[in-house]
Amino acid sequence: MIADAFADPATIEHVLRDLRVWAVVGCSANPTRPSHSVSGTLLRHGFEVVPVNPREDEVFGRLAYPDLAAAAEAANAAGRPIEVVDIFRRADLAGAHVDEAIAIGAKAVWLQLGVIDEAAAGRARRAGLLVVMDRCPAIELPRLES
Repeated sequence: MIADAFADPATIEHVLRDLRVWAVVGCSANPTRPSHSVSGTLLRHGFEVVPVNPREDEVFGRLAYPDLAAAAEAANAAGRPIEVVDIFRRADLAGAHVDEAIAIGAKAVWLQLGVIDEAAAGRARRAGLLVVMDRCPAIELPRLES
């Protein structure tokens, strides 16, 4: 499967060990949503989480931004630029967020389980971003600790 080309264990490890500021697109304050629990896991592991969702004001006490451009502007002003864009959107909407990640100068994009857009992943890789697709950091983090 082509998606497996975007699930390289060395890339996953590098992103999780070395990139600390994550914008979570589709981040929800609703505790039943996967984006909420994954964001909580990232926070518990010491990552900085920047919620991106136009329908939220804040998540985990952090200001939520309507789009990646606004989130990047605030993160840059705080001296903590966004390094990873974690995408919790339907696959048919993911490509636009990958393009935004490229535009803001992110170092990596992470497309969550079931979010598969090989064309967008290819664009990100050609733009020099690290790409992880169809994986979840909340599942991968414990693997690094074992």
